[in-house]
Amino acid sequence: MKITPTNLPGVIILEPRVWEDARGFFLESFNAERFADIGLPTHFPQDNFSRSARGVLRGLHYQLRRPQGKLISVLHGHVYDVVVDIRRGSPTFGRWFGKHLTAEQRQFIWIPPGLAHGFCVLSEFADFSYKCTDTYQPNDDHGVIWSDPSLGIDWPISKPILSDKDQRYAPLSAARSDLPLFPE
Repeated sequence: MKITPTNLPGVIILEPRVWEDARGFFLESFNAERFADIGLPTHFPQDNFSRSARGVLRGLHYQLRRPQGKLISVLHGHVYDVVVDIRRGSPTFGRWFGKHLTAEQRQFIWIPPGLAHGFCVLSEFADFSYKCTDTYQPNDDHGVIWSDPSLGIDWPISKPILSDKDQRYAPLSAARSDLPLFPE
């Protein structure tokens, strides 16, 4: 497995070995021993799957009291995926990482707990999968507005389709009390 660090500490791109022939392909999407060897979690009590149409933007989401680390991948289609460091006290607070992900690339992104995450769909539809290190708690749902000018995220769409809650999130500010703390 090839591991590529990003500009955000702890956020990495994982490229599994792929066996491909005329029948199709095979890859190992998770192996507890290999994950433990590279310092990643091996316990994922919740798996999620979403399908979204072209132009949908989901995010930027995070959980505060029970933060979720996420292992994400695209099973069909093309998305632009974004991770934002929202941890108060972090040396990379307010910085973001963005990457085009497609099913054909067969890449995964590991997002540690305490970071905000979102993506927008650039293909007709996209099937998105993520393994989570904790279960989702609806009363612990938080977010940052996708269009926050202080972040300057270079989204490849200008008029996304958003949920009501994603439209109401506030901008990022170190003064917000609903942000996680950077581990010391």
